[in-house]
Amino acid sequence: MKILLVDDHALLRDALRGALNELCGDAAVYEAADSREAMAAVSQHADLDLVLLDLNLPDRNGFELLAELRARDPTISIVVVSALQDREIIVKALNFGAVGFIPKSAARKVILAALQLVFSGGVYIPPQALAGDELRAQLAVQASTDLMPKAGRNCARTGSALSPADFGLTGRQLDVLALMMRGKSNKAICRALNIAEPTVKNHVRAILKALRVTNRTEAVVAANELKWELPSNVGVTGC
Repeated sequence: MKILLVDDHALLRDALRGALNELCGDAAVYEAADSREAMAAVSQHADLDLVLLDLNLPDRNGFELLAELRARDPTISIVVVSALQDREIIVKALNFGAVGFIPKSAARKVILAALQLVFSGGVYIPPQALAGDELRAQLAVQASTDLMPKAGRNCARTGSALSPADFGLTGRQLDVLALMMRGKSNKAICRALNIAEPTVKNHVRAILKALRVTNRTEAVVAANELKWELPSNVGVTGC
């Protein structure tokens, strides 16, 4: 696994690196102090799996960088690590494609739990941010509309059921999607299906494009909304 830490505070990068080493000691962890260094690292390491991103960068708005990273490679998981904790900021980050939001003030055990959840395919949102009904409502709308593919929204309105074939998905892509929904990484998928990792990445990109979403979390939400019955025994002996 390859991970990029983007924050201008070296002490925070050290703390995050320690947490990552505790969770996955074999991960390659790279660091960037600003957006320029971040984009240079992304260009140098095209197969990044995760970016931990601060929103308050010295040379650029963090949301702008988040949007550029999502557009550059929708398969990269991005988690925002920020001192800002307003509900509006959290929802905006999720709408921009982040798969998690970790407050910088969080205790180490919370950071570890949040990263573990992201590694398993989940989305981490600070519990205190979910205390009110406003964010729950916004997230529900996001999950049912913004994250749902346009064709799926049409399906919801008309009551007609769309199949994976209607989206142009192949059988192998459905196998990949089934494993994505179990929280499997690209490396785990390639072992399970006995195919090369670049092939897995191509399938993931095709799935995201077909579903008209920008990241793996959105693809999982979309597939759930469409109520597809995906292969249940794919890769059971592979990983």
